[in-house]
Amino acid sequence: MLASIPLLVIPFILYNIGLTGVVGNGNAAAGAPADPWQTEIVHLNMMSGGVFTLTFADALIVLGLVLLLIEIFKSTRASNWSIVDHLLSTVMFIAYLVEFLLVRGAAHSVFFILMGISLVDVFSGFAVSVRAARRDISVTE
Repeated sequence: MLASIPLLVIPFILYNIGLTGVVGNGNAAAGAPADPWQTEIVHLNMMSGGVFTLTFADALIVLGLVLLLIEIFKSTRASNWSIVDHLLSTVMFIAYLVEFLLVRGAAHSVFFILMGISLVDVFSGFAVSVRAARRDISVTE
């Protein structure tokens, strides 16, 4: 049962924790609205002379993509819980969509990308399950 919980709930929760102000913004100028997602995590000078900067926004999107990969692997298993898993993934996407439409802090490109990742999870989960189910059915004439 616990394996049926969609992993994309993790970035959803982390984003909402960020909205509470737990993630600070050291980059905000005085009087400018603080965007917690632009806070730098890593700042590296590269051998090429370029500068690599990783922000909380970048890290959250990468986390969402890694969890999407795991979710796609989860959708390939055939079990009684796979339908529950797909249903919960759909509910997760609906939660992303409702929050995106109704919460001012969720009107952000990071949240929109996470919502898109959740939609890909829903579509890919159903597509993989249908494809796997088609292989399980053998028709003989």
